[in-house]
Amino acid sequence: MASQLRKSVTIGSCLSKVRWGSSLSDSSGRKAERKKSSDDRLSGVIDAVNDRKLPPQLRGQRNNVRTETDIVNVVERRIWQSMEEGHFENLPGKGKPLNLNNNPHADPAEDTLYRILSKNNCAPEWVELNKGIRSDIANWRLTLKKARACKDSGDISKWNEYSDSLKAQIRSINNKVFRYNLIVPFGRQMNGLNWEKELARLNEVQEST
Repeated sequence: MASQLRKSVTIGSCLSKVRWGSSLSDSSGRKAERKKSSDDRLSGVIDAVNDRKLPPQLRGQRNNVRTETDIVNVVERRIWQSMEEGHFENLPGKGKPLNLNNNPHADPAEDTLYRILSKNNCAPEWVELNKGIRSDIANWRLTLKKARACKDSGDISKWNEYSDSLKAQIRSINNKVFRYNLIVPFGRQMNGLNWEKELARLNEVQEST
């Protein structure tokens, strides 16, 4: 009797474990399904947003768009089609010279100042500074070329004398470049001189000739 009772308890325990394991498996499966469903919904929303960014001809065909070239080609066709239909014929200013006096990218205050200076035959400080820097660099490179000729001819003492002077001039020129870059409009900055790079540049010029 006791043996049968132990068997019943053991069988009951096994069945309980099986049901608990099955319950865990079902729970994990439901969680995975909910996560997949959530991911699918999110992916669908992203696809819908991206689809609205496409030209009308490509909407609903997102999977057929392989590269940006496809979109560019559609845009170009639309432009040419509009040109052929005369949509660009009635644009304001057609047939008239372009007004290049106003710079849409410049600060309005600076643009006004530049126009006032131009009418009075004056140039902004950075324009004059740019001319001076370029002139200084051209003269400096000529002197470097002469100094290199002294070195090649074996006059090392003259080369050393030139080198000290040229390096001092580099510091002076680069100080001007630094000031120029502070006051020049964005996009017009320039690089200063570097002794090693200038020597390498001179070597390339001499080798090419």
